[in-house]
Amino acid sequence: MGEEIDYRDPKYYVNRELSWLQFDNRILTEAKDKENPLFERLKFLSITASNLDEFFMVRVASLKDQVHAGYTKKDIAGLTSKQQLTAIFEETHKLVDEQYRIYGRSLIPQLAQNGVHILAHHEDLDKKQGEFVDRYFTDNVYPVLTPMAYDSSRPFPLIRNKSLNLAAILKKKEGAMGFLSHAEGEKSTDKEKGKQQKKPDTEFAMVQVPSVLSRVIEIPNAKGTEGRSFIFLEEVIERNIESLFLNYEIVGVCPFRIMRNADLSIEEEEAEDLLVEIEKQLKKRQWGEAIRLELPVGVSKDILKTVRKELGISQEEIYTVSGPLDLTVLMQLYSKDGFEALKDKAYTPQPVVCLPEGCNIFDEIKKQDILLHHPYETFRPVVDFVRQASVDPEVLAIKQTLYRVSGNSPIIAALAQAAENGKQVFVLVELKARFDEENNIVWARQLEQAGCHVIYGLVGLKTHSKITLVVRKEDDGIRRYVHLGTGNYNDSTAKLYTDLGLLTCREDIGEDATAVFNMLSGYSEPKSWNKLSVAPLWLKDRFLYLIRREQRFAANGEVARITAKMNSLCDPDIIAALYEAGAAGVKIDLIVRGICCLRAGIKGVSENIRV
Repeated sequence: MGEEIDYRDPKYYVNRELSWLQFDNRILTEAKDKENPLFERLKFLSITASNLDEFFMVRVASLKDQVHAGYTKKDIAGLTSKQQLTAIFEETHKLVDEQYRIYGRSLIPQLAQNGVHILAHHEDLDKKQGEFVDRYFTDNVYPVLTPMAYDSSRPFPLIRNKSLNLAAILKKKEGAMGFLSHAEGEKSTDKEKGKQQKKPDTEFAMVQVPSVLSRVIEIPNAKGTEGRSFIFLEEVIERNIESLFLNYEIVGVCPFRIMRNADLSIEEEEAEDLLVEIEKQLKKRQWGEAIRLELPVGVSKDILKTVRKELGISQEEIYTVSGPLDLTVLMQLYSKDGFEALKDKAYTPQPVVCLPEGCNIFDEIKKQDILLHHPYETFRPVVDFVRQASVDPEVLAIKQTLYRVSGNSPIIAALAQAAENGKQVFVLVELKARFDEENNIVWARQLEQAGCHVIYGLVGLKTHSKITLVVRKEDDGIRRYVHLGTGNYNDSTAKLYTDLGLLTCREDIGEDATAVFNMLSGYSEPKSWNKLSVAPLWLKDRFLYLIRREQRFAANGEVARITAKMNSLCDPDIIAALYEAGAAGVKIDLIVRGICCLRAGIKGVSENIRV
């Protein structure tokens, strides 16, 4: 007998955060891949930047909070919070360097070859372009800007999370009045003036690049250039920054961007009203601890020193880059009209054959269960399901969970209409949907005003299930119709993300759906389930049972196989069970979109597991 293996040994696990960085790196390979259309590569680069922003605001912020609190417990990979941060900073600096290498050395030259010219600096504008940009600044940008000085009477400006800013070092022109010179001259006596310390030669000021304006500005082409030309808004402001600080000479100017801790700390047990508590926390999100500072290569030492000191940023939290700050701006370029030849061909989701347009959806569901596969098949039947229920005189009640919805959601409109039509409408709006909290608060209030009964999720948990129950009175009695989905009730993202949906009126699933809603709205917990497995209590047990069943098959010499698809895999109990099953001979294929803490291919532990 060999030595017994401890499947929970930290050496068999990948740290969750480092695994996430590997995931973002996988997306970055799509930006590198020359087989992808050029604008799709731009989009993938933008996505990696957006992902990294959220990673810092939530995951890095959470680890920093743990370090501040003196939390020293190790994670499943055997790392403390401090060790995780050290490893994260090392990997994120490599990732950011690679992002800008791809941008500068690969994408920019290829964009130019395809007639898309991005002017990196306002100094590169020719006379005609310069005149256009100056006019644009005067007419559209100048009225929106607010220059902010920093001196003895004005504190360092509050810089919003994720905002792009221009910092400037200024020097008073000979004989000109400064920000405070005149006021100080009036207030100070000769005696006081003698006591005053010598003022520094330069002063610091800044201006926020307004997010209400497009950051990508189309400009005329340079002489002899074909195609289309663009410049970034911050370059337009920098070119004209003297008009914001009259009487001052501009010694140095450069953009900078900060990331703040945006992880909401909600004491749900103590909160009298979760909606009010989340609204309070959302306001704080803009002013959390600064955890990342982005600056261009060659930044002025004076600017760096001032910004770093005022924000309390450490050296490893500073990212100097060769290119525009905040590469999510590339999505604005991607969204410009006229570049269809440089993008993937637009895909139109196909109609669902068994649900012809204009049909009574309830009659069709009665004939058979209907499986939907988005985005290949249209999301329209899901919207129709709720819409028809809202106006059908035979429908008595609609119950639904909402995690994320689109900006102008037809499902929200249908639910509101159903309540106005006198139907019982119960909606669970998950207020803790990350970065959709504000949006969900707006929808929750609208639904309440329409007469829907709205609750905001369960204390300590996120309600992530996507389920709709329609209760209908028919000739043979009450019938329950159910939609179960793996994706959000968001008609916009349903055109992008791969998800499954099921429309059914099976009695066993209808009973389970009713039990789910009773559990969410009250205190009832079913003794058993017919078909559904509900997290966090029953779903994990079901998975563990299925894994061990395959392990028994392998031990008996029978065919044993597991294929599983998931967003993330970081539960130590599930991973240990998979290791044990793999070591017993079960062939395991895991398709993981994001985080995977399991290490594949370890001899004697996971050589039968492929990720």
